[in-house]
Amino acid sequence: MNTLDGVTPKQQYRALGLSTLGFTICFAVWTIFSIIGVQIKEDLGLSETQFGILVATPVLTGSISRIFLGVWTEQFGGRLVFTIQMLTTAVCTWLLSMVETYLVFLVAALGVGLAGGSFIVGIAYTSKWFEKGRQGTALGIFGAGNVGAAVTNFGAPFLVVALGWEQTAQVYAVVLAIMGVAFFIFAKEDPTTIARRRGEGSTASTMMQLEPLKYIQVWRFATYYFFVFGGFVALASYLPRYYTGAYDTSLALAGTLAAVYSLPASVFRALGGWMSDRWGARAVMYLTFIVSLVCLFLMSYPQTQYVVQGVDGPIRFSFGVPLWMFVALSVVLGFVMSLGKAAVYKHIPVYYPDHVGSVGGLVGMIGGLGGFVLPIAFGGLIDVTGVWTSAFQLMFIIVAVSFVWMHVAIRLMERRKYPQLAKETQLSDLPDQPVRVRRAGERGTSGKTGSNTTQPAR
Repeated sequence: MNTLDGVTPKQQYRALGLSTLGFTICFAVWTIFSIIGVQIKEDLGLSETQFGILVATPVLTGSISRIFLGVWTEQFGGRLVFTIQMLTTAVCTWLLSMVETYLVFLVAALGVGLAGGSFIVGIAYTSKWFEKGRQGTALGIFGAGNVGAAVTNFGAPFLVVALGWEQTAQVYAVVLAIMGVAFFIFAKEDPTTIARRRGEGSTASTMMQLEPLKYIQVWRFATYYFFVFGGFVALASYLPRYYTGAYDTSLALAGTLAAVYSLPASVFRALGGWMSDRWGARAVMYLTFIVSLVCLFLMSYPQTQYVVQGVDGPIRFSFGVPLWMFVALSVVLGFVMSLGKAAVYKHIPVYYPDHVGSVGGLVGMIGGLGGFVLPIAFGGLIDVTGVWTSAFQLMFIIVAVSFVWMHVAIRLMERRKYPQLAKETQLSDLPDQPVRVRRAGERGTSGKTGSNTTQPAR
């Protein structure tokens, strides 16, 4: 049964456009603490670790909720689940403006974190509208809704200055509620849900939806996403604080510079989906990890002063990454991370077409947990070491481990697919046979007479 029979391009683009817009607004809400949290930190006198926990708390809810939201989307359809999720989050965001103590802030932040669950709802809903050959591009466009983080980093500081952080939260709540109502009115049920309601398919049980989670491949995809998405969320939330602390910028400038990172880390996800469709997700992941290692190595280098004993006495000089260079590196890092996010999710509807919700939910949950764990780790490292760049040193280690694991896993898969490779004991660049010098009177192998002269491989 082909559930896409009768689906028009107009219907596909409407589903993609509405889900992308809804996800963009949800993501802006999800990262709201990256800006209002700075003001809350000053009001409550929080430590760096406490601030990291506050920023990361919404990410925890958004990550864990992806599992059951993904399963519910497969069972009840994305139109209903997406609407309920947005309206519920809008209520929690409004209540945030009434909180006064740190402990209650953490509780309210858990409710705001439901905005992060919108990702898997949109992924499961959008993938049902497109054939496999276009899913990578479609999901890449949807994933560009990560630009909501840039919207918050750029716009929220000005709202906080003009209205205060309480009213800023209320503005976000109203916009999200309007989007939830609009989505329910204008969005249509996806073809798979319609076919199931007509009796042309059955609803998989929760246990059946969770069955693919037993495969190590799913968890490997989740590990990649821990960096490309979890690291993105963590940096989008952490960079405003980093710029104000490490480079002594104003909050407005810090938010703008953080948006400069968030923007390419979001909008180019569509390009990553197209590249994955054209050249394969594996090649895109190699590009992501290699470039990220270079960028993070430079970004993690602390401001250092050297003293060298010269002929005429000590020679002092220093090295550090200036602000303009750090911003440029963050743009490049954000760009390749956006490609990697699309590449990871390119695999899911291809390998697990009937379990997009559950598999995508797990991958998204692990990635989201990166956005929860890393800001706390960043704050803790700064409190312990007193070095601002320690956060990027941690990120470098995570990428290095992920890159090695991916490469080893790929080589093992190649050997299972081509068993003859397992018997190779020589380096791969050695020829099958050496090239011999042709002697006088001998012809090549194409002649009627002569020796077994071997031509080099081309």
